Amino acid sequence: MSRHPLVKWAQRADKLFVTVELPDAKNVKLNLDPEGKFFFSATTGVGNVPYEIEIDLYDKVVVDESKVSFTSRHICYLVKKAESKWWSRLLKHGGKPPVFLRVDWDKWVDEDEQDEKSARDTGFGDFDFSKLNMGGAGDFDAEAAEGDGGYESDTDDEEETEETATGSGESVPKD
Repeated sequence: MSRHPLVKWAQRADKLFVTVELPDAKNVKLNLDPEGKFFFSATTGVGNVPYEIEIDLYDKVVVDESKVSFTSRHICYLVKKAESKWWSRLLKHGGKPPVFLRVDWDKWVDEDEQDEKSARDTGFGDFDFSKLNMGGAGDFDAEAAEGDGGYESDTDDEEETEETATGSGESVPKD
């Protein structure tokens, strides 16, 4: 009896991302039918353990414009939808999805955010440079930095303050 690999999915209006997570997959067989029947089988591990899935996708697809990519950890499918519209679910039948099927939150974009996401695309994919915390110019004042080496003393000109014990948030000058 075959096992089921973990399958993740995400969508855009015109395409579907399906990722089968199966490290070191061998003897990979795949079939995509224009009516939306999706079949995958492979073996992995020392004992060549068989894995297999067969699902009916929600709607029709364009097989000739769909692509597949293999890595050592997973198999990625980029499936072209026959009609450019959002699907309410991945599978044709309703109800609870199989336990091996999950949403790929790394690739997921909501329907109302799709145009916004493609407008922000800089050619670096989904890489967010703002998370690198590399700093930046910010409020840099070049004229102020020239005269005194860029350092200011704030202890001579300002009075030190301490917060009152009442916790009201008011400041009282320190004696």
